[in-house]
Amino acid sequence: MHLPAAHLLTLLTLTTLPSTTSANPLPAWNQYILKNTPHKHTSSNGSPPYTPSHRDPYDHKLDSVGHSLHPLPYRNGHGSSMLGPRNPAREQQDPDMLRPPSTDHGTMSNMKWSFADSHTRIEEGGWTRQTTIRELPTSVELAGVNMRLDEGVIRELHWHKEAEWAYVLEGNVRITALDTEGGHFIDDLEKGDLWYFPAGHPHSLQGLSPNGTEFLLIFDDGRFSEDSTFLLTDWLAHTPKSVISENFRLPPELFTHLPASEKYIFQGSQPDSIPRETPSDSPGYKRSNLQFTHKMLAQPAQHTSGGTVRITDSTNFPLSKTVAAGHLSIHPGALREMHWHPNADEWSFFIRGRARVTVFGAEGKARTFDYTAGDVGIVPKNMGHFIENLSDEEDLEVLEIFRADKFQDFSLFQWMGESPRRLVADHLFQGDKERGDEFLEAVKDAEKDAIKEKWSSDEEETFVSDL
Repeated sequence: MHLPAAHLLTLLTLTTLPSTTSANPLPAWNQYILKNTPHKHTSSNGSPPYTPSHRDPYDHKLDSVGHSLHPLPYRNGHGSSMLGPRNPAREQQDPDMLRPPSTDHGTMSNMKWSFADSHTRIEEGGWTRQTTIRELPTSVELAGVNMRLDEGVIRELHWHKEAEWAYVLEGNVRITALDTEGGHFIDDLEKGDLWYFPAGHPHSLQGLSPNGTEFLLIFDDGRFSEDSTFLLTDWLAHTPKSVISENFRLPPELFTHLPASEKYIFQGSQPDSIPRETPSDSPGYKRSNLQFTHKMLAQPAQHTSGGTVRITDSTNFPLSKTVAAGHLSIHPGALREMHWHPNADEWSFFIRGRARVTVFGAEGKARTFDYTAGDVGIVPKNMGHFIENLSDEEDLEVLEIFRADKFQDFSLFQWMGESPRRLVADHLFQGDKERGDEFLEAVKDAEKDAIKEKWSSDEEETFVSDL
């Protein structure tokens, strides 16, 4: 029997109906889909994933979105069907919540939030939404803001208590800033560029042609709130006109029509070229000696067997003293190797693709999370983890961001390769010399490979049938 794609989609979105017979534990539409959807991860006994008879002793990754699978809580003969209310779309995005790997254990705080779940503040020609400790309690060290400015739209002159780091996701943006010596800075940025404003440094942002900009802002305190910004118009609206008059040495009536409240994000006039916009004819003007911007994607990439890595921290962007970051492009099926970070929590932002991440928290605790574009992930300092690209076709693009002046990590592979062989064998393969020798041979070069290319053993190829 063949079901047309449109009818299959309808079935997938229907509310789950309970089975009419005790011999049939699965709801009706789940039965049909599972019986008629051959899949590359069908187990050696012919059973597709998420069915009672499916067996996977190695906990392989599954791309439920890419292969149109609908997860159910079955794992190696355990579990049962679902009879109550469902959210199939969320379950498909988070399959390892519904059916976690057998290695997950214990209680661990939530490490995932999606900007799609954040409240959006809509303004004239733009919007903003944030992920802070209020949305994601494990986001202790950093907070993130996703902002969009149309062409000509201004994020008004302002400053923050916290330092601000930013990555341009799309489009073009002009930034201005002032340093503590009175030096002025102005620059135009594009996709993949960064800026960094130390705490208290006044600045502005404006979307440029042809379609403005969208960017990710990072602040070096998880308690940050976009509503606590110090705004030019807000300050003047709450200062007596007589004081403003005295400060600028102008008659008070000149300020009668100042904005009565903050402008925040608003449509401005079209900016001219930087040379024409720079107030260099002012007697007090001087150019800042600080470099507030950096072209991250223009950096030479570190090429690994499974992707590319670009690291930006205070060693190549000296002003960025409190935020370090890595940009990773992980090829289809590849693995960001098992590692940990000794100096800061990891605040990840997923730009493109789908990922599986397991966080190891000591004391026998581990929990797996699934991520897609627009999601934020947290890995607390020193907790072991990896990132798998679930897709067989699309690169996974992710930013690893830290409240630190330098990017630091430890590679499990490198550690094993540089430790005494006897010591490693005693830990992992005591009494099993043959397997121990095979492992030691594999790690003997001790070469760190931050992103490992897609790989499977002969046993896995036998286990994972390509139907």
